[in-house]
Amino acid sequence: MSGNRSERGATHATVPNEKNKNILVGMRDGVSAEFKLVPKKDAVVSVFDSNFLIGDGIWEGIRAKNGRIQFAKDHIDRLFQSAKAMMMDLGLSKTELLDLLHRTIDANDMSNEAHVHMRLVVSRGLKSTPYQNPSVNIGLPLIVIIPEIKATDPNVKSKGLRLATSHIRRGPPDVKDEMWNHISKATDVQACISANIAGVDEALMLDLNGFVKTCNSVNFFIVRNGEVWAPTKNNQMQGITRQKSIDVCRANGIPVRELDFTLTEVYGADESFCTGTFPSQIHVIEVDGRQIGDGKRGPVTEKIQQLYTEAVRHDTERSREEIRAELEPPRARL
Repeated sequence: MSGNRSERGATHATVPNEKNKNILVGMRDGVSAEFKLVPKKDAVVSVFDSNFLIGDGIWEGIRAKNGRIQFAKDHIDRLFQSAKAMMMDLGLSKTELLDLLHRTIDANDMSNEAHVHMRLVVSRGLKSTPYQNPSVNIGLPLIVIIPEIKATDPNVKSKGLRLATSHIRRGPPDVKDEMWNHISKATDVQACISANIAGVDEALMLDLNGFVKTCNSVNFFIVRNGEVWAPTKNNQMQGITRQKSIDVCRANGIPVRELDFTLTEVYGADESFCTGTFPSQIHVIEVDGRQIGDGKRGPVTEKIQQLYTEAVRHDTERSREEIRAELEPPRARL
């Protein structure tokens, strides 16, 4: 493996924060339905938990700014959609889940922090015996909320990403629907390992037809002749930052298309960037040893970053009550 990964760009490089050593983890027990805030060292689950035994659960990566959940409706809607697809009754409403996120932020004195990242994990819950069938599950799903203060490392992010195409493919929805934000990330982990072996920052993954699809932990875009190209959303996670990036392009006159394209078109792109809840947008400088454009962040990518930052600011300047109201079901007219 060539080079030192710590000296190159990376999608999840962070600025260390000592406060993360003493966080309180929010945990909703599925059997008692009780929610507790537990010190990090004591936040444990049973060996009979569904996530531990068979990887049966879903998750969200969520950012919060000054106590406001960033794009709360999008994240919570996505979680509930995955739960419904998995025939998993969460046992609480969307607003009740939002309240648990707020309680976790407040208990950790993070309401004035600008860079809070939370991993929301839902396991199908406790099992009476090690077996895959949900019929042996007891009670409701386990809900875990892990809050950390995580700012992206500006020095690492400014360098951009080096990618290499993985032999691991994104599967079709009739095998394991990639739209589920599922705990079972074996496919992505294998692609990540291939990137580690190649000495790059992320793996670029293709679909079964050989078209470019996504990276192992972030979504992928290219720019050609001033036009943004996004791979079609099938065979990949329904990225919220991906969609928000497309939205700000369309709202501000930047041409954007969702289409199938090949590695040849990637190699010849003027710019490329990846998106994700944690890194927002981060530019790509190289794919499979081919320099992308001039090897620097391009003007279209920079403009999208600025527009996205403004969208985040607008979203997180609203009150908690406004954000909560978005999740309330519409009342029927009398």
